[in-house]
Amino acid sequence: MIFDTHCHLNHEDLYHDIDRVINDAKKAGVEKFLVVGYDKKTSLLAVKIAQKYSFCYAAIGFHPTEIFDLSEEDYDEVMSLVDDKKNKVVAIGEIGLDYHWIKDPIQREIQKEYFIRQIEFANYKKLPISVHNREATEDCLEVLKECPPVCGGIMHCFSGSVEIMKGFIDIGMFISLGGPVTFTNAKTPKEVAEEVPLDRLLVETDSPYLTPHPYRGTKNEPKNISLIVEEISKLKNLSRKHIEDVTYNNACKLLGITNEENN
Repeated sequence: MIFDTHCHLNHEDLYHDIDRVINDAKKAGVEKFLVVGYDKKTSLLAVKIAQKYSFCYAAIGFHPTEIFDLSEEDYDEVMSLVDDKKNKVVAIGEIGLDYHWIKDPIQREIQKEYFIRQIEFANYKKLPISVHNREATEDCLEVLKECPPVCGGIMHCFSGSVEIMKGFIDIGMFISLGGPVTFTNAKTPKEVAEEVPLDRLLVETDSPYLTPHPYRGTKNEPKNISLIVEEISKLKNLSRKHIEDVTYNNACKLLGITNEENN
């Protein structure tokens, strides 16, 4: 059994064909999906998907590039989704920092403010977080140290070094690996896969993005997570089933998904 802990079934590239996408993923061994929002529209759709499919769960929040025209009304509407259990919101995300697209220092400070605000909300609601970090690793780690996520969280598609990884683990974060660990020239992600403790490891696709080798450059789907699991199993010299079981159980524990829900 595999738990895809970060996928965008709520993205138009996948949602228009969602039943086929899910069926193909199921055939590849995917049993559960965390559908991650990144703005109002996708957060609402993540909840809609979670309500429809028993094996899907929602993360809601605002991506660091999506906060600059955000109204208080829209923010409050999205965050209120947590309060209804039928919405199956199990995490706040994806939230974080993105310095690749945002260069202005003032806007970067605004990103930090919203990052902290959403962490504090997650702490208040006793939920983990799903963190987007692009070219902002030091600041991201500093924010998490200053405002620790009390229920932990996921470093989504982790791209940092082994040394930095240890810093995130020390504050309670899980390390989620995706397509880049399969890239032939991806030295650092492979080193991380070798060194990350099993009890802190998760897997994801970030579909429709970051398609694993050998399909890199095409639209990604959750079914491709099998390639990611296979690569990690080789790097760790462990069976594929062991990686599947460990990452599945890690995800369920972090996201508060009970044994009853797993049956």
